Order: sequence, then C-alpha cells, then structure tokens
Amino acid sequence: MNNPTAIPHTATTTPSGRPRARALGIRLDGTPGPANALTDVPGVAIGYATLVEGTSVRTGVTALLPRGRDGVGLPCAAGRYSLNGNGEMTGSSWLDESGALAGPVMITNTHAVGSVHRGVVDWTVANRPDLARQWLLPVVAETWDGYLNDINGPHVRAEHAVAAIDSAGSGPVEEGCVGGGTGMNCYGFKGGSGTASRVVQYGSARHTVGAFVQANFGARRELVVAGTPVGRRLTEDNPMEDTDWTAPGGAGSVIVVVGTDAPLLPDQCRALARRVPLGLARTGTTGSHFSGDIFLAFSTANAGALTSSFPQAPATDEDYDTLRHLPWGRIDPYYEATVQAVEEAVLNALVTAEDTIGRDGHRSPAIPHDRLRALLAEGRGHDDGR
Repeated sequence: MNNPTAIPHTATTTPSGRPRARALGIRLDGTPGPANALTDVPGVAIGYATLVEGTSVRTGVTALLPRGRDGVGLPCAAGRYSLNGNGEMTGSSWLDESGALAGPVMITNTHAVGSVHRGVVDWTVANRPDLARQWLLPVVAETWDGYLNDINGPHVRAEHAVAAIDSAGSGPVEEGCVGGGTGMNCYGFKGGSGTASRVVQYGSARHTVGAFVQANFGARRELVVAGTPVGRRLTEDNPMEDTDWTAPGGAGSVIVVVGTDAPLLPDQCRALARRVPLGLARTGTTGSHFSGDIFLAFSTANAGALTSSFPQAPATDEDYDTLRHLPWGRIDPYYEATVQAVEEAVLNALVTAEDTIGRDGHRSPAIPHDRLRALLAEGRGHDDGR
C-alpha cells in the first residue's frame, strides 16, 4: 500500500523513554507517520490529567482535540459504532443525527463521566463563550478502572477535565499509565492509553489515519501479538484471575478514536469506526458481554462544512456547505490503515504500561518484555532486522 521508506519515524519510545511495541522488535504491517500517533493527523492534539494519590486513586482524564484548542467549535465529519453497549459515550445521539463532531473527545473512568462532562462545559464557557451561548453536548467516553482505583470516590473533578484540555499538544504522545488509562488493565496485564498511525498514499497526496485506544479489555488467554498466541504461554503472575477478584476475564471496556485528514463523509467515518473491531481482534479479543466497546472516527478535512449554528438572518444563495470526499470505491486502503493502527495502538498501551498497585492492594503486572520477545522469536513474529 505504501513505500515504507517514504515517511521516516523514530518514535519507538514514549517521550518519557518507555519502549513501544516496535522497540521490542514486534513486526507490524503498514507505514506509520513520524510520531506513530493520532497526533500525526495535522491539527490533532492530545492532553492528559493523571491522578495517582495515596494507595487507592489510580485514574485520570484524556482529552482528544481533532482541531486543537483553537479549532473547538469547527465541526469535523464523524461517525461512531458500538460493538458492545456495556459502556457510555455521551453526545452520541447528536453525533448520529448531525454527522459532525465540534468539540473535544474526553475519556475517563465510568463513574467520572458527569464530572468530565461538566469540565468541558466549564472550559467552553471560559474559552469559547460564543459557543456556550447556544448549546453544548460534550462527548465523554469511559472504561471501568475499579480494580485498581477507588472508582466510587469523587476524585475526578471538573477542573481535571479542564487541565487535560489545556495540556493538549501535538507530536509524540505519552502512553500506558496516563490520563484516563491510568488505572486500566488489558489482557490480564496493565493496560491504559495507546496510539499509532498509518500513512496512505492517494494520488500525489498522503493522508494519515491515526488511532487512540483506552485499553481495558481482554482475558490473558486470548492475547495475540503479531499473529503469535502468547497469552496462553504467559499464565504466571495473573492476579486478576488468580485471586478472589470476581470480575470475569475480558471484562472492562475499550474506547477507540480514529482520526484522519482524508476527506470523508460522515457515513464513511462510521465505516472506519466499524473496522475498529478487526484491529482489536488481531490482538485476540472475542468481545466480552461485560466490556463496553465503543468507537468514534472523524475527518479533519472540509473545514467549514457540516455547520449547525442558530441562523441569524434569512438564507441567501451562498448559504450552502460543500463537502469533498473520497469515492466509496477508493476507501479500502483507509480501512486497512485503521485496522493496522488500532492493532498497534493496543500493543503500545500494553508494552508501555508499568506494574501498578492500587486500591485494596490490588496489583496489575506489566507485560514482561523479555518473555514476550522470546515467545515472539519462537513464533517467528520477532523482527531480527532482516
């Protein structure tokens, strides 16, 4: 699909130096962008508020801004898909109705949705009062971090959502135990926040497809890395299933946000969101009844279209929105890029996360890098540089 030498990328570690999936020699398909992150899509910004307090608070807030802070209020074409509805994404009814996303996408823990929703309103009132004078339907999604975090405590507050938005930036992205992913688990290991990107050649243009995941799903036995079923070989040190903890393996949830600068219709964004489960399935999950698996995709092209504000005067002959979009018959490479970016984003969330102890002494182990490398080498999934 792409020339693998066309886009240089060196982002094999996070900004803090944590090794990502490619640093472990994991062979993955497709050509990443420079940061191998959703922020490779021009204009996209990501920010975090991370809460680690005492022995029981392991949580936070993630803010994804499709057009950065300055672009809040400027709609993007968008669509969403729910693989399993045991979860929440506020604002989705209006997103379905309008096919547009005009504000940040926030991700947090299940019981903090209300506080984060309020925080988005507070930020908008302070920074974009013109928007707040009309109406606001913030998009806030969640996964459940109650194994490691005192989820019933009022620890996430509106100001944490404001801080996440204010901290959002472009370029390389921290992953693992940060933001909304701070207390999350994935495949019986510590999980959390992860991202990746792919570049698609289209005529003389290059488009980027990026994915961001809050990974809190999957049973240990299911885990597959680069086609090698490693989970069934990594049975030791599995406290979530070896103790009296009662949640079944695979419970938790996963939120995925896909963004691109390719010009897409809202229905084409929805089609990208429907491909997210194929990327998740590459990592082994079969989808749990107790996992809320909800996905959103947006396109930053066509700035100025899909507007929906109160009319201030009678319509004129110029009052039309114009959308330029890919022909449906040309969309397959973007499906492929979505699947590849989602798979790698999950693996990045896993390998960058750190061993964590939280409430009631509950522990979530980091995936053992050396053992993973050895299993991949046995399974011919290890990149030996050839």
